[in-house]
Amino acid sequence: MQSARQFAGLFCFYSMKKYLITGLLIWIPLVITLWVLKLIVNALDQVLLLLPKEFETENWLGLHVPGMGAVMTLVIVFLSGLLATNLVGARLVNFWHEILHRIPVVNSIYSSVKQISDTLFSSSGQAFRKALLVQWPREGMWTIGFLTGTPGGDVTRHIPADCVSVYVPTTPNPTGGYFIIVARKDVVELDMTVDEALKYIISMGVVPPSAPPTRGGG
Repeated sequence: MQSARQFAGLFCFYSMKKYLITGLLIWIPLVITLWVLKLIVNALDQVLLLLPKEFETENWLGLHVPGMGAVMTLVIVFLSGLLATNLVGARLVNFWHEILHRIPVVNSIYSSVKQISDTLFSSSGQAFRKALLVQWPREGMWTIGFLTGTPGGDVTRHIPADCVSVYVPTTPNPTGGYFIIVARKDVVELDMTVDEALKYIISMGVVPPSAPPTRGGG
């Protein structure tokens, strides 16, 4: 009789544990997704602080509308791109660049940020467009990194001829990481997209990418 009660208690405990884990698997991704979206919307809402007071929703609607900053950001970015694609807009942008380049402290910051953004978002650039497998932090240990380009400047005089620049992100937060220079022969180009590689890194290896299709299969 006592054994039956113990068995029933264990069965009840494991059933509750199963339901609890199932519920967590449902809610955790949803809550984290909403939390990240909230952070993004709140950050984009700060764009309204850079605009005149008349653009704030409190002044023309009488209440604060969450997400209006995100909408305004998209509108501003779109209009800026539209303006910069015509001749007059391109001249204005070049004039603006020349002004910023002549300000001593602003020049160094603006030039560095612009060079990085041009490299990352240029359609012809290769930065963060290839996922690589590299041995890090020592030989025999492998991790995923992203190709960011090739070394330049005085660095090239002190390293082997054929090297690549690689960004190795940390997990589960890929915004932090390490910049390393590796011989091209020591990296393995992976047959996966950058999105798949990021998911693999953020999940700490729990969510593996889909297997690449076999070549020459019947």
